[in-house]
Amino acid sequence: MDFARALYTLAGSALLPLLPLRLWWRGRREPGYRREWGERFGRYRTRAPAAAVWWVHAVSVGETRAALPLVQHLHRAYPGVAIVLTHMTATGRDAGRALYGDTVTQAWLPYDLPFAVDAFLAHFRPAAGFLLETELWPNLIAHTAARNIPVYLVNARLSERSAAGYRRFAALTRPMLARLAGVAAQSAADEARLAALGARKTVVTGNLKFDTRVPDDASALGAEFALRFGSTRPVWIAASTREGEEALLLDALERTPLPPETLLVIVPRHPQRFDSVADLLRERGVPFARRSDNTQVPADVGIVLGDSMGELFSYYAAADLAFVGGSLLPLGGQNLIEPLALGVPVLIGPHTFNFTDSSAGAVAAGAAEIVADADALVAAARAILSDATRRRAMGTAARAFHATHQGAADRLWSWLAPQLEDAARIAR
Repeated sequence: MDFARALYTLAGSALLPLLPLRLWWRGRREPGYRREWGERFGRYRTRAPAAAVWWVHAVSVGETRAALPLVQHLHRAYPGVAIVLTHMTATGRDAGRALYGDTVTQAWLPYDLPFAVDAFLAHFRPAAGFLLETELWPNLIAHTAARNIPVYLVNARLSERSAAGYRRFAALTRPMLARLAGVAAQSAADEARLAALGARKTVVTGNLKFDTRVPDDASALGAEFALRFGSTRPVWIAASTREGEEALLLDALERTPLPPETLLVIVPRHPQRFDSVADLLRERGVPFARRSDNTQVPADVGIVLGDSMGELFSYYAAADLAFVGGSLLPLGGQNLIEPLALGVPVLIGPHTFNFTDSSAGAVAAGAAEIVADADALVAAARAILSDATRRRAMGTAARAFHATHQGAADRLWSWLAPQLEDAARIAR
């Protein structure tokens, strides 16, 4: 083991006694973190598939959905090979269960400690692995390389801010990236940053999230939401909001209220914050309804708290306008591709460094607009909601922009399939 990775492992080992406490603490609001917690340390009670295994790692909800076209390609090309889908977050695991059912075996990815990584690899014996986006773990990648298990980083993205962090620890990150069997990047900028940091055999295949299909049941539920919200009311959604953004938005609405018939749907990014946002609304004396109440929204209620998981497509389908959160504060923004797929005009804040290319492209196409702060957000929402012609133009631009960026899954598979032949022979 090289010196940098040895220090990294020593630091992780020092934290080992605290990790069960961390899982227990997070499980107070998200019980999923307390389920099968032994898997985090390489102790798997679930029997490994009898068949050979492809391993796909999707850390949370967005990556789990983005992995779908890759998983479909693997199933079609190798129907006799099982797929193990690993996660790090409880919401990701729940999304995987809902999306894939029993077509995959789900498990937690272990903490990046040698004994846990070795136990995971010995239990599932993957023929190859596929890491979604930026899931890079030094020990995991070193130990798969030592076992001659090819691991690919797919749908890869790396912001300039993250790249700067990797450069500071080049002695650790450069060997890690060099051990990858290949990197399929979302954009040329992502590819250049990863290659400069040491990744080899890189290619640009595009963003798999553009290939995510809107589920039929999501459209149906969206129509139901629209009726429940009031079919004649202008509806806008503040989606995937992060801590602090709801307060900024409520402050701005207090300074400049929108017309009373306007309905705002707030959907926090993390389910553990549903109750805290509800408490914030009560403290402000703001009348609101909760999606979990499953009732018609009264005409005199101007806010709905979207306290449900896995229904974001449906909220977008019921909206005339979407603000995509994580962008009013310097948090990097969240995925704006879903509303674009539905032809919903999009507003984003100034901080979108996690989605630089898709955000800039959507703005250039006329499908999205950037606002400087919460007051500008409210002003832009008022202007767009009151202008049907402008909304239609932005919606048309959103669909067109989304359509032109599809095809990443096929490009990825064209690049990946020939490289899997050796691993596939082992898997057979």
